Amino acid sequence: MPVVKVYDQEKQESGEVTLAPEIFEVEVRPEILNLVVRAQLAAKRAGTHSTKTRAFVSGGGAKPWKQKGTGRARAGSSRSPIWRGGAVVFGPSPRDYSFKVNSKVRALALKMALSSRLAGENLLVVRNIDLPEAKTRHFVRVADALGLEKALIVLPGEDSVLTRSSRNIPGLSMTTPDRLSVAEILKHKQLVFLEAAVDPVQARFARKGD
Repeated sequence: MPVVKVYDQEKQESGEVTLAPEIFEVEVRPEILNLVVRAQLAAKRAGTHSTKTRAFVSGGGAKPWKQKGTGRARAGSSRSPIWRGGAVVFGPSPRDYSFKVNSKVRALALKMALSSRLAGENLLVVRNIDLPEAKTRHFVRVADALGLEKALIVLPGEDSVLTRSSRNIPGLSMTTPDRLSVAEILKHKQLVFLEAAVDPVQARFARKGD
């Protein structure tokens, strides 16, 4: 079983925590991670892009000029795609970009992402982060002490003080166990758990029976 040191917010050792090997010691398969990340990013796409075909462009009902005798090319509508102000051919239309990924594959990918951070020695467990007030300068001191640069911090629950203190610091993001995603983990080089958030993350897999 992997045993990880627990630090306080000054980066002083204050204990140890044992992680579940079936969650944090899973063999990483890049193709699985790629599939799940693509699915998560695709689901975020609005898909509201739209253009008008000849059926939807207003006007153009009358024939611009007679078929023969003018010396000009034949024309049936002023809303032809080759005319200025005309329709668009093969333009984008509203669509849903999301695609389904099996729930067990999603759970496996999350385990792989967590395992990759532990294997790369980029997983840090902190006892707690206690700030006197919601000020960026206070969180900057903690981030410097912990050596955080591009890090995802997993809180046990919503914390307005920590969220407001860190939101202006480039590269740092906050999340909770129920919102933890593969894309977020892989986007950040470092993964930081507050000690109280470790059990809820592990319990998330126990609930699914994975």
